[in-house]
This record gives sequence, C-alpha cells and structure tokens, in this order.
Amino acid sequence: MVFVSVIIALSCGRIYYSPVEIGQTMLAPQSNPVAANIIFNLRLPRILGALLIGAALAMAGCAFQSVFHNPLVSPDILGVSYGSAAGAATAILLGSGIWLTQTLAFLGGVLAVGLTLLIARILNQRGTLILVLAGIVISGFMQALVGLLKYIADPDSQLQSIVYWQLGSLAKIDFPSIVAVIPFLLCGTIILFILRWHMTILSLGDQQARLEGINVEVEQLLIIAASTFLTAATVCLSGNIGWIGLVIPHIARLIIGDNTKRALPLAAILGGLFLLIVDTLARSLSGGEIPLSILTGFIGAPLFVYILMKKKVRLN
Repeated sequence: MVFVSVIIALSCGRIYYSPVEIGQTMLAPQSNPVAANIIFNLRLPRILGALLIGAALAMAGCAFQSVFHNPLVSPDILGVSYGSAAGAATAILLGSGIWLTQTLAFLGGVLAVGLTLLIARILNQRGTLILVLAGIVISGFMQALVGLLKYIADPDSQLQSIVYWQLGSLAKIDFPSIVAVIPFLLCGTIILFILRWHMTILSLGDQQARLEGINVEVEQLLIIAASTFLTAATVCLSGNIGWIGLVIPHIARLIIGDNTKRALPLAAILGGLFLLIVDTLARSLSGGEIPLSILTGFIGAPLFVYILMKKKVRLN
C-alpha cells in the first residue's frame, strides 16, 4: 500500500508522469532533465517528508494519549505547536531564511514544553492533570504572542507567510532540511519504541503502573520528551498540521486493539500513509497548493466522528 501510494505521489502533480516515465527517469536522469529535476528535487523530498512527518505525529499522539489516559489528547497538548508557531513567526518578522525559521520553530516548540514542565515543577504538583493545565496556560500565552506578531507583521508579505505557515505545507521541504531533523526523529522514535510495552500499563493509571513496578514519573518524562522531539521536529519542517496525531492512533487501535505495543508501529505506518495521500491531493486538486491543515480537517473531522460512532457501537 505504501509503495503504491509513493508511485502515485511521484506521478501526480501539476505535471503528470506515468509510472513508466518515472522508472525511466530514475534509471537514466539525463534522458529527461526536466522530469529528473521535478522528481528528485521536488517530489521525492516531499514524499519522504510526508512519510516521516505523518509517522512522527501519529506516534506522538499515540504516546500522549497513553500517558495522559485521554483519547482526546493530541501532540500539541503541552503547547509545542503554538511555541513553534511563535518561533517561526519571529523568524519571519526578522526577515530570516527558511533554515533560521525552521530552527526557531523547533526551539520555540521545545521551549514551550519546557515552560509547561517548569510550571508543574514550580507548583510542586505531580500527575498528568497539572501538565495539561500548564500546557493550556502556555498554549494560551504562545497563541497571544503569535497574535501580537501577526498584528505587527507587514500585511503585504510577512502576514501571509505566517498564516500560510500555520496552516501547514511541505512546499519548502528539501533533503538537507530532512537530514537536519533526522537525529531528533530517530531519538524520539527509539525512546517510544523501547517504552511502548509500558505505555499500555501507563494508560491504565499511575497507581496500576506503580503496582507493576514502573517508575511512572521517569517514564512519563521520557515519553513526553521523545514525543516533544518528534512533534517539534515535524512542525519546524511543515508548520502546523492538525488531526493526524488525534485521529490516526484511534484508527490503529480499531484495527489492532488497545495494546500500544502493537498500535504504535501501526499508527506510524498509517500516519505516514495518510499525510502522503493528503499532500498528493493538496498539490494536485488545484492550480495552487491547498494548505495541509485544511484538507486534514475536512478529512479528519468526519473520520473522527465515524470512529466515535464505531466505538459506541462496540460499547453497546
């Protein structure tokens, strides 16, 4: 399924290439320089980026839903998305290039989560509820900061860039920017895969996890840090893309059950596949490019309603 989707994504776009033409161009790029440039420099980076970003957001959502014992939690629960938006908006106002914009977006996301954890530490409170409340506070602050930056931005150029970045796009992604975030993606993925056996127990509640011999505070912090790395690394590449981290983990659990040990890898595959399909539609449905969050919202919202109906039927 993933292979077929990759072939379709390579074929589709403003210029259509048949699978035969794609194969010939990849084997002999000099035979068609224009097609080679489009395939190797434009479409392949977007395809790889879509697979990695979709997988990372789905894994982060699956991990957060387990840690916070809440099926409605998404990867931006601790403020990482708004923090990244604030960092990117600051870079855009400074007239920075794409590399500095991505760097400040990543740092802004990590800083937001760090402030969330700091608030919980200052209040000397433990548990997931205080983290959620602190995340709401930081998200609100970062949202206000983004609003201020949009207010003072040049409406003819900078404002459009900030708004478009917030809606999500893979238009500016390339191989060097993907390579730059690979260490963070690998680090987050490895930690989540090592701890995925414990996530199912953590989802049952802190008391049950302690009875099973799990160091709840340490493992929660590791999972939050890993998920933050995944989310911040993806948001700095593509901007904010909604619904993937919320909906895809539920689809994985419907298919394979509530065991996070098996649901996490499946969520990664489904997340990458979902974003690849959405990105292919975004650059193929019109002459312009549709922001990804618009499409994920139109697709994800009805899909989530269907999932809720499906689970209701099962409960009955």
